[in-house]
Amino acid sequence: MTNDLENDFINLLEEHQNIFHKICKLYTDDVEAHKDLFQEMAIQLWHSYPSFKGDAKFSTWAYRVALNTAISLHRTKKRKVVTVEWDNSLQQVRYEEYNDEQEERLRFLYKAVRQLNDIEKALVYMYLEDKDYTEIAETLGISEVNARVKMNRIKTKLKNMLTQQGGI
Repeated sequence: MTNDLENDFINLLEEHQNIFHKICKLYTDDVEAHKDLFQEMAIQLWHSYPSFKGDAKFSTWAYRVALNTAISLHRTKKRKVVTVEWDNSLQQVRYEEYNDEQEERLRFLYKAVRQLNDIEKALVYMYLEDKDYTEIAETLGISEVNARVKMNRIKTKLKNMLTQQGGI
């Protein structure tokens, strides 16, 4: 692949890396698993990047690839992600640590969200990212009405879970 393509990809990955950190936080419990999942997402995005046509926003496309990667790995119940050889140019991406000690309430929320099923996790994540229901529906491949109904049910479920955990 050309240097321009690599540079474009690296810039987009750096710009949107918080998306991936937050998804990693939903699907992992420790720092090493977080780093492994982040790397696997980057690899999957890199392999898929040549097929990115720009029909949707990069972030929408990246959400889908990253969520599918996380869900696939989560479903196989692998604690450690099997790493593969990857292009050294991806090592140019500046990795910023995600500081999970900032807010104790956030810990309670992540703990509760981890108990949700895969689709519910993805929906909550995108909702918390202030994505509108149209984009959520498009990314998850469900109807907008279905996304709204599911989100309302999830809010009630999370509120009950957080109340039981003492997180509210």
